[in-house]
Amino acid sequence: MADQNVPPRRPRDDRGWDGRQYPAADGHHDPSPYGAHPRAPQQGGHPTDPPGGYAHVGYPPAPGPQWVGPDGFTRQTNAPSPGPGLPHLDDDEPGRGVGRRRALAALGGTAAVVAGGAALAMTPQIRGLFGDDVVAGDATAATVTDGTPARPSGQQPSTVRTYTEQNESYMGSRAGEALKKNAPSGGRTFSGPAAAAAQTKVTVKTVLAKDPVLHLARRATFGATRQVVAEIKERGIDGWLRWQLDPDKIAPTRAELKLADLPTLKLGTAQLREQREQLNERGAHPEKEMVDATVARQIWSNRQLFEVMVDFWNDFLHVAADFDGGEVYRASFDRDVVRAHALGSYPEMLLAANRHPALLLYLNQNESRADAVNENLARENLELYSVGVDGGYSEKDVRQAALLQTGRGVNDGKYVFRPDRHYVGKVKILGFTHANSSKEPKKAEAAIDAYVTYIATHPSTAKYVAQSLATRFVSDTPPKSLVDRLAQTYTTNKGMIKPVLMTLFSSSEFWAAVGQKVRRPMEYLVATYRALGVSPEASPKHDNGDSKRTPYARGLRQVHDRMRELGQYPMGQPTPDGYPDVYVAWTSAGTMVNGWNEAGELLAGRRTVFTYTPAEKLVARPPATAGAYVDALALRLVGQKLSARERSLILGVAGMSAGDRVDATFDGAVAAVARAILASPQHHLR
Repeated sequence: MADQNVPPRRPRDDRGWDGRQYPAADGHHDPSPYGAHPRAPQQGGHPTDPPGGYAHVGYPPAPGPQWVGPDGFTRQTNAPSPGPGLPHLDDDEPGRGVGRRRALAALGGTAAVVAGGAALAMTPQIRGLFGDDVVAGDATAATVTDGTPARPSGQQPSTVRTYTEQNESYMGSRAGEALKKNAPSGGRTFSGPAAAAAQTKVTVKTVLAKDPVLHLARRATFGATRQVVAEIKERGIDGWLRWQLDPDKIAPTRAELKLADLPTLKLGTAQLREQREQLNERGAHPEKEMVDATVARQIWSNRQLFEVMVDFWNDFLHVAADFDGGEVYRASFDRDVVRAHALGSYPEMLLAANRHPALLLYLNQNESRADAVNENLARENLELYSVGVDGGYSEKDVRQAALLQTGRGVNDGKYVFRPDRHYVGKVKILGFTHANSSKEPKKAEAAIDAYVTYIATHPSTAKYVAQSLATRFVSDTPPKSLVDRLAQTYTTNKGMIKPVLMTLFSSSEFWAAVGQKVRRPMEYLVATYRALGVSPEASPKHDNGDSKRTPYARGLRQVHDRMRELGQYPMGQPTPDGYPDVYVAWTSAGTMVNGWNEAGELLAGRRTVFTYTPAEKLVARPPATAGAYVDALALRLVGQKLSARERSLILGVAGMSAGDRVDATFDGAVAAVARAILASPQHHLR
């Protein structure tokens, strides 16, 4: 039997997994395919940890920005030699005391809570090939029907391929070990979130205020705003969470209603296929407009917890926006799979995904048939979308799952089942056994659906989903006690997500983890827009010229493009593993600086496609002294005052002392001061 299990070829692939080149997170285009770090050794497609962490002696010096270590830009023990320096920052101005470059660098060093030498760009999964025939009619036969000497049948994939789950692979670095020392351990579940918040003491070291309202606003949204904080206080913690967990009852905002400005969002899959050439001629890109809309919702929607969960699932059950076919099918996957089930049932989400053209084309299932098996979908269903790489499956399980799933594909833009391609014969996968004795579509599909439901409710899947949710909402090193309780809730509720989230928010581990998560590049940018109160309406000064696109549509694309330059945007990872969700995967100083520069652009208000609050009006009644003004700006932008050292650094940006008298413009330095506050740890942490 010919084996057509063809992993993505590098650097170009003419079918499936067609990830396009995108900038690394330090703003520089990565010459290696799919964003793979050119210096990271690969074994089996995942990064392995060299002695001493990801950046170590023996590799050439890294070009571009310096890396941030535990002590900022100094005393780096584990980082590459610095390159030519940081991207553009304002030059020091005469008479400005400390100077902006030094102050921002010092703040940025502080913001790097603990940042080891982990490579920024996530490396791709490079799949191995194996070519032995499968015994037709009984894939469970004792005969070894798959495997090679390098990857023997029946062995745990993580053992054979020498890698672990991607977040854990980063946390195994020296910096990851340092982070673990400051993470809370142990805990319990209370009667509800408010009770847990009231009775949990925060003991970890953090610069963030130990205010439960601010903590919830930072973790359950894309950035705390005055409106969100007021809503939590008005409704109470329990009431606000109940409100957020019922997003259909939350009215759309003006910005969401304005998404009508993106014409391809209104088109179904059939229309997108029929109008593909016309859309291309007009420069309309459906897969980009889908990302634009996601960005808008992250910034302006009041359904914030829902949008956070949409982003979570887009990393967990990941299909890249830019794959070959994404322009037709990815928007439907976002709407009919991820958003339809983001706060519902994960087993139902996985079932829907496995019948959706986007996933079937992305992972080459359309080409798999009984006499030429492609294993991509079967492998990712196990490794990434359910039990996880250490979930107990073997290479033989992958092969049998691939045989069972033959017949599913896409024809004329729609999901189809092709009986002539379906393998018939007994299968056994991770304890799931089925006779799989018929090519008749209803019976064959029932067998496949039974298998998908089985793995979606498997104990290993419960643990993997729990671990991923705890990593997203609690810390990069979530306590095992919490993961175990979340997994139990997942199992008890058969994969329903709301009960798992309520267990999480009712845990002492969640409320004790203040300051334990750092914003990734996309999250930092969205939080900056939210903190500055950017409005989706065009400025009165805007001149749209002869552009056929509205200012709103153009503005969203500008934000989207900026995210691409920073190295992270919704659904942007080319490979099926999604973006890593731990800080040590995103430790480039260049990423930080580019984010600060973007904050400076927003404060300057030069882009007229949106309306920006002038920097001198961020505080309604500016105090007359510099120190008090910094305190007021900090409360406005990050919800709390800064430490004495940080306030001193901020004042150094303007070359002033706390008692100096200033006007509403901070004597012309208010934008620079606000930008420096947005470079502080209080804005980088969530």
